[in-house]
Amino acid sequence: MKRYFKILLVVIFFWSLTACSQTHQQTVTAVGSSALQPLVEAAGEKFTEQNPQAYINVQGGGSGTGLSQVQQGAVQIGNSDVFAEQKKGIRTQEISDNRVCVVAVVPIVNHKVPIRNLTLTQLQAIFMGKISNWQELGGPNLPITIVNRAQGSGTRTIFEQQVMHGRPTKKSSEQDSSGMVRQIVKNTPGAISYLAWPYLTKETPALKINGVQVSINNVANNRWPIWSYEHMYTKRQPTAATKRLVNYVLSDQFQKHEVRQMRYIPIKAMHYQQDSHGKVTKIKAGE
Repeated sequence: MKRYFKILLVVIFFWSLTACSQTHQQTVTAVGSSALQPLVEAAGEKFTEQNPQAYINVQGGGSGTGLSQVQQGAVQIGNSDVFAEQKKGIRTQEISDNRVCVVAVVPIVNHKVPIRNLTLTQLQAIFMGKISNWQELGGPNLPITIVNRAQGSGTRTIFEQQVMHGRPTKKSSEQDSSGMVRQIVKNTPGAISYLAWPYLTKETPALKINGVQVSINNVANNRWPIWSYEHMYTKRQPTAATKRLVNYVLSDQFQKHEVRQMRYIPIKAMHYQQDSHGKVTKIKAGE
């Protein structure tokens, strides 16, 4: 009888440990921007190494999805490439903005296109359909195939605001993910599109704009013209684990190492700032 009693105590003890562990596990779900997704995934992995009781679930879906879901309380974090004010139907008074870094958006072409530099005006004309063959820009006699991001994509919103300036884009293929855009441009002669800089590979050559190559220094000094903040939106009163994760992403160590290594631009490196209307101004000393 004593033996069975001891076994029962052991079973109860381990059941209590398991229940306690489950009770204290803190789940943070971050949904939205595919441009920011790689950085938040990296942050989640490192954060859980230091906080084993936390579980960080990171998903894409686009900035619009992230903003609407965090507003509804369906997730703890809505990742976005754009300000909440830029998306219709978002009640900005219900959520808090955390700008965690800056991302550059880079035009890419198929490797059979030898052109490596465009002016901003030429880039706009291509996406409007005014320039339809690479021969018009000194390249081969090759039709231009435009690949666009889908509506709701924050990357597309950045491109339309800072390149198109309200002008309509030509009807073209639209893709939900950065990975699919890259794959289609790689496999389609004459194709052109745009990606967040962290997704750039040698398979799809990047273009200079107005003779300027994308770099952290060029973005920080506004010489590279297509960039935006990356936001991690939360509810006004986030959970403790959510707040700790956002603070971890903003920590000096993470900003100086992972943010730079993954080709994002640290917030503190910026010498220029941008508002929700796309207006860019120089940051004054002390701001």
